[in-house]
Amino acid sequence: MSALTFTPMTDDAFALFWPTFQAIVAEQQTYAIDPNISYQAAYTLWCEVPKATFAVKDASGELVGSYYLKANAAGPGDHVCNCGYMVTAAARGKGVARAMCEHSQQIAQTLGFKAMQFNAVVSTNEVAVALWQRLGFSIVGTVPNAYRHATQGLVDTHIMHKLL
Repeated sequence: MSALTFTPMTDDAFALFWPTFQAIVAEQQTYAIDPNISYQAAYTLWCEVPKATFAVKDASGELVGSYYLKANAAGPGDHVCNCGYMVTAAARGKGVARAMCEHSQQIAQTLGFKAMQFNAVVSTNEVAVALWQRLGFSIVGTVPNAYRHATQGLVDTHIMHKLL
């Protein structure tokens, strides 16, 4: 997808993003977030807790995704960051997740992070696992049966890591 614009998430942008967030969480295939999460709780989780959250728009100004970036741990572990990415259904398969991951790595380095870690990449999300690996992430651990997938039952999650 050409000409993506990354801007800090605003209240108005989150309102536009909310249906995507809700749909992804409700699918119970990729995110370990309560599918009944309220708007305010989702806003807090996605926009207030992280160090940075971005809205991503295409060349026409259409919101196509969002990501957050935060420290993965506190204190002596706060040099490793964690990100979460969500892409609208209409924009999937068009390079948005790749662009968000690449952008987030640049922002992470600017913020002084030394590594990026994804704590629970659902193993059945093969597209994401393959993309993260193409972008230099390694599976450093697998947690057996750590995710209750809506259609496949208990599945593994991967911990993925990359030095920045």
